[in-house]
Amino acid sequence: MTRPEHLTVISGVGQSDIGRRLFRDPLELTLDACVAAIEDAGLTTRDIDGISTYPGAAGEPPGFTGAGAVEVHDALRLELGWWSGGLERPGQLGAVIDACLAVAFGLARHVLCFRSVWEGSAQGSGGRAAVMPGGSSGRSAPRASGFMEWVLPYGAPSAAPWIAMMAQRHFHEFGTTPEQLGQIAVNARRNAALNPKAIYTDPMSLDDYLASRVIATPLRLFDCDVPCDGGTAMIVSHVDTVPDLRKPPIRVEAVGTALRGRPSWDQFDDLTTMALRDAAAQMWSRTDLVPTDVRVAELYDGFSFITMAWLEALGFCGKGEAGPFVEGGHTIARDGVLPLNTHGGQLSAGRLHGFGFLHEACVQLWGEAGERQVPGSPEVGVAGAGGGPLAGSLLLTRSR
Repeated sequence: MTRPEHLTVISGVGQSDIGRRLFRDPLELTLDACVAAIEDAGLTTRDIDGISTYPGAAGEPPGFTGAGAVEVHDALRLELGWWSGGLERPGQLGAVIDACLAVAFGLARHVLCFRSVWEGSAQGSGGRAAVMPGGSSGRSAPRASGFMEWVLPYGAPSAAPWIAMMAQRHFHEFGTTPEQLGQIAVNARRNAALNPKAIYTDPMSLDDYLASRVIATPLRLFDCDVPCDGGTAMIVSHVDTVPDLRKPPIRVEAVGTALRGRPSWDQFDDLTTMALRDAAAQMWSRTDLVPTDVRVAELYDGFSFITMAWLEALGFCGKGEAGPFVEGGHTIARDGVLPLNTHGGQLSAGRLHGFGFLHEACVQLWGEAGERQVPGSPEVGVAGAGGGPLAGSLLLTRSR
């Protein structure tokens, strides 16, 4: 059966410079990534007739977004048939899935999707500071409402303690251990050493991980992603345009966006799975491929436990079995059964907030990853982003 996403391809990807604190204009970084993606596809700005981004021109927290759709539209002087830019979506990659649907239904032929951040520079020149409302940065916070009413009084405005409680529940129910959780961070650091754009590349052992300070039990420092500056972009094109493209594109085999539990960080029916469960299940329902077909997995690690939850949700292991699955690190290594977060993820390569995973999946399927390229010319990859009540995933193929 031909589904709407089968009418779409990813024709090009691009990234700006990535750095801990670049102190460059965030719109400039955004445009660098966008222009690189357009050129990678063999297109020009005249070909681009759609824009999609997440989270749009958000002002808070500082550095959370480098540019919105309107700014990029104006800067590149685009003529658009469709555009979208907003915060409430099924995870960060919802912006790309939106673009796939717009292209499939004829609203645009080539959609520029982008995500940029400058959280590193927004924190100033000192150490890592709080960037969430109500944090310790010294900024006045807006009046809390909704979920924040219940967490701000306890000094928990960031997602670290929220995800920590989910991880703690997984530890309690399934016997997951700190040593197992640490393999996500150690694997990411090993891969980042081969990524010239990664933030942290110094070797890190499991002992180094276990010696790092606890942020929110059971999460340690190296379980948390690293703020940075940078932009990532990709072009979603209609399959009919393939003859006009610079190189064979990556085909979108299936997408997942479902949310069947409560849209809540703390009231979801199973906190050990989060919305990842529903997005992954929907994605697999839209394809004849199965988890064992996947040869490269790029899965969100805003906190390392989220990656473990994605592994279970996507069926790479059974529910509650992510700990044994990653134990020792061999299965998820670049030469393992399921190479995972091959660019270093957000834990070591930098918090590009979801888009970095899709960029890396495409680079790997194109065989353009250089020293970090996984062996065996992978033909199927998956990218998943989001946590809590937010999740979106894409299954990608080099050939169909």
